[in-house]
Amino acid sequence: MIDELIKKIREDKENRDRFETIFIERQVAARTVLLNEGEIACYIHFIKNGCLRECFNKDGKDITFQFFFEGQPVASIDSVMNNTPSLFSIESIEPTTILSVKKQDFEMLLSTYPELKDKFQSFIFQRFSNYARLFLSRIKDTPQERYEDLVKNQPNIIKRIPQHYIASYLGITPVSLSRIRNRK
Repeated sequence: MIDELIKKIREDKENRDRFETIFIERQVAARTVLLNEGEIACYIHFIKNGCLRECFNKDGKDITFQFFFEGQPVASIDSVMNNTPSLFSIESIEPTTILSVKKQDFEMLLSTYPELKDKFQSFIFQRFSNYARLFLSRIKDTPQERYEDLVKNQPNIIKRIPQHYIASYLGITPVSLSRIRNRK
């Protein structure tokens, strides 16, 4: 999505100067927090390379509920749109390059390029679908079934994400994940 947006801006002679400066490119080290739980989000981030996660802390326990990779936008949507404290944190898992844009600038982009609004909206719907599947999986599937589904449907997570984050995402302990993996 970000590559398409940048290409569109560069090709648009009328708006190029106005939009090329709104993106802030940053390289962040692994374990860099971009947004803390409880803060009000001001930015939408696009991942050029690397990986981010959304997580929260429950009684001292770190819980991961979403991973994001190259080309994906990441934000605390509720916080950005409603100017409310974020319910979760956003953190890099590996060294990551992001392009960040402020909410008002992003809204201006979407009004200028409505076709991108449809793509962004599709991404949001897909994200909610992912949350619903994760929620239902936690209710109906065993930890073994959740792991097997992850291996089958999201192998990039298995290849790139540290085991303790995968365990947290699956709702199990790292020891339980190790047992499940050793059964294979």
